Amino acid sequence: MGRPAPLTPIGQLVFFSQFLDVSGHFDSLCETCPVRFTSPNAPLIRDAIGTVLMGVLCGHWRYAHLSGVRFDAVNPQLLGMTKVVSEDSARRFLGAMSPEQSGKWLHTQLRNCYDQLLVEPWVLDVDTTIKPVYGHQDAAKKGYNPTKPGRPSLAYHSYFIGNLRVCLDVEVESGDRSAAKHGYAALWRIIEGLPVSHRAGDQHGYAHCRPCPVLS
Repeated sequence: MGRPAPLTPIGQLVFFSQFLDVSGHFDSLCETCPVRFTSPNAPLIRDAIGTVLMGVLCGHWRYAHLSGVRFDAVNPQLLGMTKVVSEDSARRFLGAMSPEQSGKWLHTQLRNCYDQLLVEPWVLDVDTTIKPVYGHQDAAKKGYNPTKPGRPSLAYHSYFIGNLRVCLDVEVESGDRSAAKHGYAALWRIIEGLPVSHRAGDQHGYAHCRPCPVLS
């Protein structure tokens, strides 16, 4: 009797895992990670990143949910992982990075995903989404909240390539900072970080900004 074929409970993830492998995006994500473990008992960085990635793509929002991907025998192999790490290892891995380190790391990787799209004319869409918050979360404050008045919330300032709906970045602010002016810092960080040739728009080279109404 032959060896049973490996199985996965999340079949749709297989195609994306193959894309990450062929494109080299996952290799770049692992190679540029600012975390470096020195303990011989620590998991491999690739295993930790892969576990978190699989959990996020499966829609998990708690560390405990990562146990749902620990028995996947297909996707870890496609990502070049040796194993799926525990929720405690994933928590320690993410906790080893400062906000500045993780922000710089992920901004650079996100830029690599869309950089080649900006050689064509494009429009920058700026959206603000209000997310009601239940329980206790950092920065959750009462502010503009049309669907849940009086409920603490967060404000997501999002920046997209118009029509393609490719996200350039998202800035999370407290609920009382939903006005567009609170997203200006991230907006100009994106624009000024691009080469002039990639700033589609007017003769000055800046991208056109088309403000959108606040989305609830």
